[in-house]
Amino acid sequence: MPDRSFAVVARAGDRIADLSTPRPVIDEDRLAANIARVQSYMDEHGLNFRPHIKTHKIPALAVAQVAAGAKGINCQKVTEAEVFAAAGFNDILITFNILGQQKLERLARLNARISALKVVADSEVTVDGLAAHFSGHKPLTVLVECDTGGGRCGVQTPDEAASLARRIAAADGLTFGGIVTYPKPQSAAAVEAFAAETLDRLQSDGIACPIVSNGGTPSLFEAHLVPSATEHRAGTYIYNDRQMVRMGHCTEDDCAMHVLATVVSRPTADRAVIDAGSKALTSDLQGFSDYGLIVGYPQARITSLSEEHGVIDLSNCTGPRPQIGEKLFIIPNHTCVVSNLFDTMVFHRGGIVTRVEDVAARGLVW
Repeated sequence: MPDRSFAVVARAGDRIADLSTPRPVIDEDRLAANIARVQSYMDEHGLNFRPHIKTHKIPALAVAQVAAGAKGINCQKVTEAEVFAAAGFNDILITFNILGQQKLERLARLNARISALKVVADSEVTVDGLAAHFSGHKPLTVLVECDTGGGRCGVQTPDEAASLARRIAAADGLTFGGIVTYPKPQSAAAVEAFAAETLDRLQSDGIACPIVSNGGTPSLFEAHLVPSATEHRAGTYIYNDRQMVRMGHCTEDDCAMHVLATVVSRPTADRAVIDAGSKALTSDLQGFSDYGLIVGYPQARITSLSEEHGVIDLSNCTGPRPQIGEKLFIIPNHTCVVSNLFDTMVFHRGGIVTRVEDVAARGLVW
């Protein structure tokens, strides 16, 4: 049998400086401050807040978010929602078009199990598939997804949104729940115009629209500029990352997740190699030209990733340079992807491990 002793990654009381790497570590105080800051903003503006759990995939963190005042949670896939339903969550919105017999069967079991499941649709094909499966069973609540400029999924006009809402409202087995959007950042005016026009059309049709769900951490602190919205969804804010720092939503000191990595080689004066490659640091550049920000070495650049190696260019460093055996704290470009690369997350306070949590929904992307 293989030696599985490395499966125990850390215990409470361990120093994170002693951990085997690569390893994501989460600062408890920054985590708590991020949760409180965003919930306070939503409360101040009278908005329901629905955290997106794809960022962390950990039920204990969703418990903390709801305890702070969040209304339910947002999942991306049926399998994620199953994990959180098993953990006791009943108000779940799945923001993904659900197609195919296997997914619909799982969705029906989930809908029978919890009290407030909601899904989205942006086409007659999706709506008709849901209606055919849920006819004669506990009704499923469906929101119309609207493209308000984000350029991903969604109906393209308020007329199309109203038309699809009418189709949902008329379908046996479905209940129209509202509209949902994931906009591009700094586009509150466009979101409000689309939402307000859609609401006018629905009112003319006599169709109630209980939820207008706006979304995204990049749009987080302009949520109050969309007065038609009843709720906002965001995920990345709980950890924050380099992308959020660049957008001005936080500072480096608000980033709760770091990937801890060890310098394993210094082949030249201008090159270091760490043990964190694409299997530990996301290759998602998010518009950057390098793969993470190294705390304490702002001029060092992680220029390339292979599976197990990260190569750091030190040529612009004017001060000390990392040495072999040194452990580095790296702020990832995009935290959500890192969460799906590890089985566990190590939490700490002041460099001392407080707990280790399983990433319960890791790999559940269908």
